[in-house]
Amino acid sequence: MTAAAPRATGRVLRLFLPLALYLVFTVVPFYWMLLFALRPAGSTSLLPWPLTFEHFDTVWNGMGFRVYFQNSVWIALLTLVFVTFFALMGGYALARFKFRGQRAFLLALLCTQFVPGAMMLIPLFNIFQTFDLINSRWSLIIAETTFQLPLAMILMSGFVRNVPVELEESAMMDGCGRIRAFLAVVLPLLRPGIVAVGSFAFIGSWNNFLFALMFLNDPELQTVPVGLQTTIGENTVDFGALAAGGVVAAVPVVLVFAFVQKYLVQGMSTGAVKG
Repeated sequence: MTAAAPRATGRVLRLFLPLALYLVFTVVPFYWMLLFALRPAGSTSLLPWPLTFEHFDTVWNGMGFRVYFQNSVWIALLTLVFVTFFALMGGYALARFKFRGQRAFLLALLCTQFVPGAMMLIPLFNIFQTFDLINSRWSLIIAETTFQLPLAMILMSGFVRNVPVELEESAMMDGCGRIRAFLAVVLPLLRPGIVAVGSFAFIGSWNNFLFALMFLNDPELQTVPVGLQTTIGENTVDFGALAAGGVVAAVPVVLVFAFVQKYLVQGMSTGAVKG
């Protein structure tokens, strides 16, 4: 019993020491951001005391983050709706129907993920300029939906394949059409996949900086990632305001993950069972 104790201690150390180091590596940057956001300007304390919310008031009211936040929420929510809707239709078609060139189409969808968004800025700018969409939120929504849809369709097709086709066939034998069978039988079983795809769409749109910077010129239309840039002056940086803006930008993402983590893990594991 005594000889086994050192071995057990060694196993515990080998397991938890790397996890502890990884936790420190990931938590310290967040603590440092909160420290600058909550301590008074000019303070060098390693503890956010006395607490102050002046930096949050500065970015929220003085720098227009209220408007940036509202714009980001609407753009991210609409992107989520469009990506999820079209991914459901495309993923269902890829999973349930066979057509000529299906493998090539899937390969093309996958290859789109290797194309950096920066390479498409000039073509997209010309297209949006032609349709008078520059300086419109719709330009950002369309661009985000276009870039996120291929991967979302691939993921959704995996989720649909894990729903037994016999359930649909039974519903259609009972008199349901394909659409009604999909809505009544398949769609409820796709809830984890819908949450997974929707979460990725929302977070991807929320964090995007490049498209918002290029397609939106009016400060009243800008999003939170671009708004963070306003805290950086030509020769100075307001670290308190920058940290407070970073907290404002991170809170929705953290809340989304906290709310959907169960469905996210379930959806990703379900979609990975079959290709």
